[in-house]
Amino acid sequence: MSTTHLQPTTHIARRMFELLEPICLVTFTADECNEELAALGHRTYWDGYFASRAAPLGRVPAHVVHAAFYNFADGEVARHIPSAWETIPPAASVAARVRGSAASLRRILGEELAGSPGLVRAADLTTKAAISAPTEGRVMYAGMRTLDVPGDPVARLWHSATMLREHRGDGHIAALLGARIGGTEAHVLSALEMNIHPAESFGRIHHLPKERLATVMDGLRERELVDADGHFTNTGRATKQRIEALTDELAAPPYDALSPAELDELITELQPITATLVATASQ
Repeated sequence: MSTTHLQPTTHIARRMFELLEPICLVTFTADECNEELAALGHRTYWDGYFASRAAPLGRVPAHVVHAAFYNFADGEVARHIPSAWETIPPAASVAARVRGSAASLRRILGEELAGSPGLVRAADLTTKAAISAPTEGRVMYAGMRTLDVPGDPVARLWHSATMLREHRGDGHIAALLGARIGGTEAHVLSALEMNIHPAESFGRIHHLPKERLATVMDGLRERELVDADGHFTNTGRATKQRIEALTDELAAPPYDALSPAELDELITELQPITATLVATASQ
């Protein structure tokens, strides 16, 4: 008997995020993707990151990528876009990203799991969900929908998981905007949720100018989201929880394409894949 139909769709979206995120993370944490991008001629990790992730949007200017990515500081995107595309075609960066990410998954999962019928089925069901959501208001997701879905099951699983990650990310940005939380402020709230204190030491923002971070923290204090010592207030914690709940709600539509039985099957097939990746921190 299926159990997923007994769960709210927000719970399903959260569970799928937990299962799929380790698959996506190999792109950023394992070596193979960076090596593939470096072999193309990208000089730094961030050149390859921006060139490959933004490529589905087309050759848009830096301020468009900045808007779509949302949480990078002013000027960070412009250090890489469009220069990262000037000598390396965007399509080549996309292909390198797929190759490297799939290679990481094969190495970490091992031959038996990477070649298993369960992984093929997980790739098929993940893809069914990933190509089924509306694109309205989902800029990064819509961009990825323009790309060909790989035929290789491992690459297809990564591609479709990443498509769903971008879909969720687009919804997360909508939730942040609705709560009037900017990109840097979002990093502060995430840091506090992870019990990082001071939040300004968080790896995603610690390099920003101290004046900029002070302004952000002052603004959060004025809104009573953090206290004088830089910790969450009750209002701040509740705000973060509402953002996450809305993110889950907005991430649910792709899974409407799957029957309860298919969702149960997908969760079952993903569990050993995710567990293997979590055990290595996707590296």
